[in-house]
Amino acid sequence: MKYFLTFTVVMLLAFPAHAAVKGEFVDYRHGDVELRGYMAWDDSVKVRQPGVLVVHDWMGEGPFDQDVCRKLAGLGHVAFAADMYGKGVRPSNPQEAGKQAGIYRSDRALMRARARAALEVLRSHPLVDGEKVAAIGYCFGGGVSLELARSGAPLAGTVSFHGNLDTPDPADGKNIKGSILVLHGADDPSVPPAQVNAFMEEMRSAGIDWQMVHYGNAVHAFTNPAAGNDNSRGAAYNPLADKRSWAAMEDFLKEIFKGDPGSP
Repeated sequence: MKYFLTFTVVMLLAFPAHAAVKGEFVDYRHGDVELRGYMAWDDSVKVRQPGVLVVHDWMGEGPFDQDVCRKLAGLGHVAFAADMYGKGVRPSNPQEAGKQAGIYRSDRALMRARARAALEVLRSHPLVDGEKVAAIGYCFGGGVSLELARSGAPLAGTVSFHGNLDTPDPADGKNIKGSILVLHGADDPSVPPAQVNAFMEEMRSAGIDWQMVHYGNAVHAFTNPAAGNDNSRGAAYNPLADKRSWAAMEDFLKEIFKGDPGSP
């Protein structure tokens, strides 16, 4: 599959004059499907930097992912928010989101190929060190990131925030090239213990360098303030788990990239 992209600035976000973080939307393609992602980087860093692919939850690429990209850019990474659904395809409610996510969850080959298209956009950025690239994802995007790793993509590491852990073929775990970090709500009803146990066995069988952190009193979507605060609904924001999981991801990225981000 060929990927076509353009780094023409579609919309440059406004930042204060002293800020070094820049962001822009990037149009690219996967086959005949037009996509629009979001790239952020620290313009004051002139050497090549590690790249981080960010994969959205089931509501599609949006402000949450763009904010994550800018935060990662502030840490010295070039970050790209993937578009899994297509330019302008943004669900407006959970029913639409479930339908869109279901297309890719029922076709893992398509899921992997669509994510790989975004990864190639990131690796093609002139400021990215193509040998130092990771993928992170939230909910649906956590599952996508893990599937991308299972495809054998050149990832130094993969991080799932409250993501799906299941896969149709656990034997594909042997294709993973880098390290894995799963950040999981201990009370997440969307990812039950049986799925967690199957994932851990997959990692053990494949001999992967992996970590899994369970956050107590946390359910699905614990990093998303828009999820509310009612755990009984099965998805809710947990500020402590959000803070702790971000710190765990920062430490993980420092480790896999072997040093301070943005260093020569």
